[in-house]
Amino acid sequence: PHPHHSKSTSKGGYIMNKFLFTLPRPTVPVFIRGSRSSVAAVSIESNSKSNNDDDGTTAVVSWVKSDLEFPIRRIYCVGRNYRAHAIEMGYNPDREPPFFFQKPADTAVVCNPESTTTATTAPTSKTHVPYPPMTSSLHYEGELIVAIGKDGLRIPVDDAMDHVYGYSIGCDLTCRDLQSQAKKMGRPWDTAKGFDHSCPMSPIIPKEDINLDANSSIQLEVNDDIRQQSTIDKMIYSVPEIISNLSQLFRLRQGDLILTGTPEGVSNLNIGDSVSVTCGDLIPCKFVIGQPE
Repeated sequence: PHPHHSKSTSKGGYIMNKFLFTLPRPTVPVFIRGSRSSVAAVSIESNSKSNNDDDGTTAVVSWVKSDLEFPIRRIYCVGRNYRAHAIEMGYNPDREPPFFFQKPADTAVVCNPESTTTATTAPTSKTHVPYPPMTSSLHYEGELIVAIGKDGLRIPVDDAMDHVYGYSIGCDLTCRDLQSQAKKMGRPWDTAKGFDHSCPMSPIIPKEDINLDANSSIQLEVNDDIRQQSTIDKMIYSVPEIISNLSQLFRLRQGDLILTGTPEGVSNLNIGDSVSVTCGDLIPCKFVIGQPE
C-alpha cells in the first residue's frame, strides 16, 4: 500500500489518512487572583493605586495558575504606536492610520513566572531565548499584549473592550539589521520579526482580575538597568482604537493576540543579557538571551 494510506479492515480497500501528522497548537497559561500562601503563587508589589492601602503601604497582588489555557490563533503587532518611539526610529510622529504585521503563532515563548511562595517547590528555571541566526543586531521592544476572547469584524471603538479576554506583557524581539535591509529594499519584515522564539510573553490575566488604567507603567530592564519606561496613555492609538482598526482588515477571533506597540528606548541585546518587562500588576515577562541554536 501507499505509505500515506491505511488498509480498511471492513472492505479490503484503502482509505486516506486525515492528517499526515499532527501539530500542537501553542497555548498560554491563564493565571487568576489567588492567595499569597497558595502553592507556587506569584506575588508582586502592586503598581495600582486602587490596590494600595490608605496608609501608603504597597499592597501585594498574588496570582495562581488556573486550569485554563489560551490557544493562540494569530499574533498581530501594531507598528510605531508610541510617539517618542516613532521619532527615535526617524519617522513623523503625527497621528496616521496604524499599520500592522504578524508573527507566527509558534513564535510565542511563555516565560516561567517566578514562584514567591515559601512552599517546598522546586526553584523556577529561567526562560532562555536563543539568539537568532543571521543577525548581529537583536533589539528588545517591550509591549502590552491584548488577548482576544470574542470574534468580531468591523468592531466599533465603543464595543472593542467586549472582545478582550485579558492581558499579558511581552517583548517584540526584532533583528534590526534585517529589518533595515528589508525597509531599504521594500521587502516584508518576516525575517526580522517572525523568527523562532521572537515573542516571549508572560501568562495571561483575565481583564476582570486586573486594573490597567491610563497611568499604568510599562517598563523594560536589561540586567537590572531601566531601558524603556512609559505609560500606556502615551500610545498614539488606544487599545479600543487598535482593535477597531485591526478588525477593519481582519476578522478577529478567539485566540488572537495583539502586541500594542513599544515606547522609546529600543536597543541591542547580547548573549547572556537578562530581560524583565513589566506593566501594572501583570506577571512580569523575564527571560535570558541564550546561545544560538
